[in-house]
Amino acid sequence: MKRTIITLFACLMAMIAVAQKPQAMLDKSVAAINAGGGVTADYTITTDQGSSKGSIAMQGNKFRILSPEAKCWYDGKTQWSWSPVTGELNITAPTPDELQMTNPIAAVQHFKTSFNMKKAKAQTANTYVIKLTPKKKDNIKTLWLYFDEKTSLLRTARFEMQDKSVYIIRISGYKHKAQPASTFTFDKTKVPADAQVVDLR
Repeated sequence: MKRTIITLFACLMAMIAVAQKPQAMLDKSVAAINAGGGVTADYTITTDQGSSKGSIAMQGNKFRILSPEAKCWYDGKTQWSWSPVTGELNITAPTPDELQMTNPIAAVQHFKTSFNMKKAKAQTANTYVIKLTPKKKDNIKTLWLYFDEKTSLLRTARFEMQDKSVYIIRISGYKHKAQPASTFTFDKTKVPADAQVVDLR
């Protein structure tokens, strides 16, 4: 679940503003985040195995994800990822390719080059729906994004995977506010003192 949470957020959290064309929407999303100095939000991920709740903070190319299943900090250079399942705290210096799987801003560039995007034919009241499909074989079969037309904020994302599993992420409580640098660096108070440190840098 830890890997899933981080990967799914890499695929969607930068998408905060709606434009008439999906490609333009991605660019506006990044601009909206940076214009606010930073953004925080709450999320719920629902699968056939249950649900998980947590929070995310983003600012520029930095981010932090906190949930019972995963804790991850990235300060623009170093990434700390803790898993309660393994009890390990992994420290890495991610490559640009690796960041596509964890960094929401890097994921935007991946979407623009690797996915086909179009406005979905089926729209609902006060909701703008976008359908994304990968140009090449990917773990994601189809991704549906649901935006609130009044606020232009992403409220729901539905991931339909190649293995037929479905992940639904609901986002709420958006707040735009500049975050201190410490937000994106490892906070030892969030991890058990006996966590095994695995430094992979």
